[in-house]
Amino acid sequence: MKPASGISSLFDRFRTLVRELRTANGANVTITFAIATIPVIGFVGAAVDYSHGNSVKAAMQAAVDSTALMLSKQASRLNQSDIQAKADAYFKALFNRPEATGVAVTATYTTSGGSKVVVAANANVKTNFMGLMGVTQLNIGVESMAMWGNSRLRVALALDTTGSMSSDGKIDALKTATKALLDQLKAAASKDGDVYVSIIPFSKDVNVGKANYQATWLDWTEWDDENGDDVSTTTCTKNGKKKKCSTSTTWVPDNHNTWNGCVTDRGGSDNPGTGDYDTKATAPTATNVLTLFAADQYGSCSPPIKALSYDWTGMKSLVDTFYPSGMTNQGIGLAHAWLSLVGGGPYPMPPAEESGYKYQKIIILMSDGLNTQNRWYNNASQIDARQKITCDNVKAAGITLYTIHVNTDGDPKSTLLQGCASGADKFWMLTKASELVATFKQIGTNLSNLRLAE
Repeated sequence: MKPASGISSLFDRFRTLVRELRTANGANVTITFAIATIPVIGFVGAAVDYSHGNSVKAAMQAAVDSTALMLSKQASRLNQSDIQAKADAYFKALFNRPEATGVAVTATYTTSGGSKVVVAANANVKTNFMGLMGVTQLNIGVESMAMWGNSRLRVALALDTTGSMSSDGKIDALKTATKALLDQLKAAASKDGDVYVSIIPFSKDVNVGKANYQATWLDWTEWDDENGDDVSTTTCTKNGKKKKCSTSTTWVPDNHNTWNGCVTDRGGSDNPGTGDYDTKATAPTATNVLTLFAADQYGSCSPPIKALSYDWTGMKSLVDTFYPSGMTNQGIGLAHAWLSLVGGGPYPMPPAEESGYKYQKIIILMSDGLNTQNRWYNNASQIDARQKITCDNVKAAGITLYTIHVNTDGDPKSTLLQGCASGADKFWMLTKASELVATFKQIGTNLSNLRLAE
């Protein structure tokens, strides 16, 4: 709204009337009073007109704010004419003030210094009282800007695919919720690389892909001891006409190409948690066997992991392969989710962080029950103790941790998952599998908002 010219005009006319009034000496009191009331009425009327104009302006501002936010979700995929057309349609659907005439909306999209949409609107509002002073209308102008692209997301999904997920429709709900979340995160990216996601299905172990059987970050010590056959060898010696034979048995490990891809918790096999590498994101090095991933031929191996990427189709295809099997070890899922964000072993180093951008690292840990088994323990309290260390380390590293307990069996609330979350607003306990969809949507909305800054 442009008040300066209206106020100036009022003051100019008032000063003129005052000068005329001072020089007039032939008028009677009635005429003098009548003339004096004109500026008084004008000022009172101006207040009424300006109040009405501000009301229209507030409604217009709300409409352009909403229009800018709506456009920000799709502007990168539209040309300028489509952006303008959608801005006009959005705004007019939201702004319903018939007293505003000559409404004009403009929208521009630029990527300089980060992606942004600027929406501006102008209109005229007819005055009811200021017309007495020659001001027949007020011009109202507002503007709103939505910026994004200065914040980038790297999100790791640690998802429980254990045997208990077969009940109450949980595995199917997880598939639906995860694919919908991936769609949200894809929509939050204005271009490839703005949002990366990794997927870590877990049970007792994590499946890092059997094609990696020759990788140097694997430790085969336990696997070789547990997978193979006794091979009998007969050796014969001859002393003259006599022949003496003896048979010995030797353990021969299976070929590593028969490995199913599973690895168990990192650390010493006989001394649980040696070096705390099961609770850290330390990159594996061949010179320290404790940092390596211990190959394990777990019969209930989870679906394979998918490292950070923006391969949305590939991620959704992986989710479709989810199946429920195995015991629960939330700690290993969390540890691998963390590794996927920083790189090491089966997880390539993430792309370097570019200057001028803020990077948000997120882990979403979802499980339907209590811990039941890891590499060393079958006792929930001992497994929980290891996981709590991991949770604390993750948060200390500046990673935001969301946790979800899908509790369809009436079990006690998981105080472990509740304490692991980065805040009370980042923990959910769900009593129905179907609630997963709404919860993942809520998290997806929160993450998408991290990409927007008005």
